[in-house]
Amino acid sequence: MGKKAEKSETDTLAFKVASSVVALAAGWLAQKLVTSLWRRSTGKNAPQSIDDEDASLAGVVAFAAISGAVAALTRALATRGTQKAAHRIAEARQAPVE
Repeated sequence: MGKKAEKSETDTLAFKVASSVVALAAGWLAQKLVTSLWRRSTGKNAPQSIDDEDASLAGVVAFAAISGAVAALTRALATRGTQKAAHRIAEARQAPVE
């Protein structure tokens, strides 16, 4: 059999755990920020479901669209940031010590 290929820094269990933790924390923070900004801009609490009697259908749809977009962007940025950090750590480990 051939030589086993080396795992990249993004294939390790440590990277996957760190990436998940960073994405969850960033997502939680982003959701809190969106909810707070919604309350400040509309004067109402963010709609929690379509059954929320205080929220209009347009408000529910708008909040869902904004929340979804922010969640997707946050996840992408968190994943890219974690990948860059993993690459930097891997490069630092491979750098010769003088």
